[in-house]
Amino acid sequence: MNVTLTGEACSPVATHAIGQETADAVAATLKALSDPLRLRMLSAIASDPRGESCVCDLAELADVSQPTISHHLKVLKDVDILTAQRRGTWVWYRINASRRGAVTALLDSFAPATMTEPGVAGASEDRDSRPDFDLRITHLADELAAEIPELAPEIVLGIVRESYMSLARTAKVTGALVPLTERFARQRLADVTRDRTRSVPQVLFVCVANAGRSQLAAALVNRIADGRVIARSAGSSPAEAIHPHVRSILAEIEGAAAAERFPKPLTDDAVRAADVVISMGCGDVCPIIPGIRYDDWAVGDPALASREGAEAIRDDIEGRVRALVNELTH
Repeated sequence: MNVTLTGEACSPVATHAIGQETADAVAATLKALSDPLRLRMLSAIASDPRGESCVCDLAELADVSQPTISHHLKVLKDVDILTAQRRGTWVWYRINASRRGAVTALLDSFAPATMTEPGVAGASEDRDSRPDFDLRITHLADELAAEIPELAPEIVLGIVRESYMSLARTAKVTGALVPLTERFARQRLADVTRDRTRSVPQVLFVCVANAGRSQLAAALVNRIADGRVIARSAGSSPAEAIHPHVRSILAEIEGAAAAERFPKPLTDDAVRAADVVISMGCGDVCPIIPGIRYDDWAVGDPALASREGAEAIRDDIEGRVRALVNELTH
């Protein structure tokens, strides 16, 4: 039987694929990034407030030897993702300036996008059985946009997505990511829309992990000022959770409300909305914005202290907070 094929014939067209040399280079880079420990080291270096890390810092990420860490770093250096500089007995690694944009896209966009819906990972391979996580984030943005008509919906959606991705980078337990995203996004939106001429003074406390000093300072301001001053807190490299010593002290200060606290990343929104920015051991990480007052409080780190030491640090911060609140309200 003869069969006649009808329709248009396939005609070759000019290809828009990347060239072979570029493809080889990209493939080599992706191969270097295919190890989970290397990705974690890359994330640690990218988020280090110093802008660089040494082998001794990165060895804490996994139970492996320093030579093993050095081997993984060499792999990343060989594909030009990292640069290295020896100072004394240590070699310090930082993100190659020409690759920073690509690293940021990988860590801030691609990594969170690959995460599955919390609580169902491994339960089923059927994607249709999982709720659409992206839909939940979009729905949250729609709800917040309706509450803040002065902001364009696309701006609200961008802030909600950025908030989620920022929290996802350090989240150890992802089951609460959506409600945490809502609280963080609400705070950011309040900062974006703040009217300085009609608002009470606002203070931003910044430390490295936002798991100790800055959380205590913000809680103490809220208690002492009783609404006459608004306090925010953030971290240049936020931890996964608030330190246990600090958590119990926060409960004494705020009661049940302390359970709602969690480490948050530092954002330009928070800095711009503040009247006073107080750094607490995080170095020069805050963007300098005209019209904002900057102070530095040299106080101990409760994460490194005993329970008694943490209480002494609380007392030190409380004395400083009382003086600050008195200054801002008189």
